[in-house]
Formats: sequence, C-alpha cells, structure tokens
Amino acid sequence: MTREMGLEFKKIIEGLLETPEQNKPRVVILTGKNDIFSAGGNFELLKSFSTKDYETNKKTMFEFYNLFLSVRRLDIPVICAANGHAIGAGFSLTFACDIRIFANEAKYQFNFVKLGIHPGMGSSYIVKELFGTHIANRLLFLAETLNGEEAFRLGLCNDSVPQKEVLGRATEIAIALSESAPLALSELKKNTYDKEKLEAALRKEAESQARNFISSDFKETIKAIEQKRKPIFKGL
Repeated sequence: MTREMGLEFKKIIEGLLETPEQNKPRVVILTGKNDIFSAGGNFELLKSFSTKDYETNKKTMFEFYNLFLSVRRLDIPVICAANGHAIGAGFSLTFACDIRIFANEAKYQFNFVKLGIHPGMGSSYIVKELFGTHIANRLLFLAETLNGEEAFRLGLCNDSVPQKEVLGRATEIAIALSESAPLALSELKKNTYDKEKLEAALRKEAESQARNFISSDFKETIKAIEQKRKPIFKGL
C-alpha cells in the first residue's frame, strides 16, 4: 500500500459516490491482483516515517488511512474477496467492507506490534466493534497468523473457500444482494456503522503510530527488515 494507491482508491470511491442513482452499481467487489490481496504498507513508506517528526507522521497517517477507509462512505454493499494473503493494513481493509470472503490457503495477520507500531487502518476500533475485546486482543496483541479456514471458524469472514473460488463466491453473494431493495440496503448501511467513532479511533491510532515511528524500537524494525532478521525490541 502506498499513498499513490490510496489516492487512486479514493478517486474510484468518489466516482461511485457521484454516479447518478439510476447508473450506480448495486454492489461493489473489492479484490486483489493475482494471488495476493494486500501485503500492507509499502516498506519504503514505512522506512520514511523513521526520519520524520511526530507531527508530520501523525498528519500523514491520519490522511493515509482515510484514503482507503473512504470505502466506508459508500451507500451500497461492499464485498471483500480477499483472494490471497492480507497482512497489516491490508487485513484491516477487509474489515472496512460489509462482507468478507477469504481463501483457505491464504494467510491473514495484523502484524503491527511485530513491526514495533500500534495497529492502524482503524483496526483497533473496527475489530473490537465487530468481534469483541477477546477476539480483538487475540488478533492485535498476539499478531496471530490465520489461514482462511481458521478465520472463518472465528467468525472473521462470511465464508472461506479455495483460492480459485473466492471471486466466484463473492459474485454469488453480489447477485443475491443485488436482488434486495437498494434503498433499504442504503439505509441499513447508514445505521450499521458509526463514522464519528471510527474517525476518533483513526486520530488516536495516528497519534500512537507517530510516537512509535520516532522510537528506537521502530528504527530497529527497519534495520531488522533490511538485514533479514527478527528485530530485538528494548522498549525505547
């Protein structure tokens, strides 16, 4: 994930929002290219944060996550066909969608704390809101890696199927949703999510990540990735 990708993503969302009702699609499917959904934040982008100050990073992260979470502004159902690995912010993005289809073979993980940073992309709020503190702590504190079937058993997705069937399953659900009343679904979306709480959570996440980015532990993360080893955190 890069800022440029986020800007393009937001542009598509805004285009959908501006589409006249009679031409607007009933459902949107969000999926990844080839066999990967999203590996999360781009390494060079992450590395750049270690050289910037707190205020700059706080502003950057709030704006960055809002680009992708603009998907929450859509008043039509959004199905995430996570057809491959989804890590960090990429995994977080799946939970901004209304319906999730995972791949049995793929890996899903919130790896933030393993990188020395607070979870982002709204995950610290959305996951707790959807699944409760117990599941949120398991995923965010332990940074546990799950395959699609394990995620389905935990209730994290609506279905998990073989990788080659993910888009097909998402399409089946899209067809079913398209047969429901669009105005009713639109009103349902408005009443399902609390945008004010999400925005407040994004601000807190941006503040926490900005503090982490200027820490010695995060600099150690960057060194460890470049040297292809595990980081040794000291709480500094």
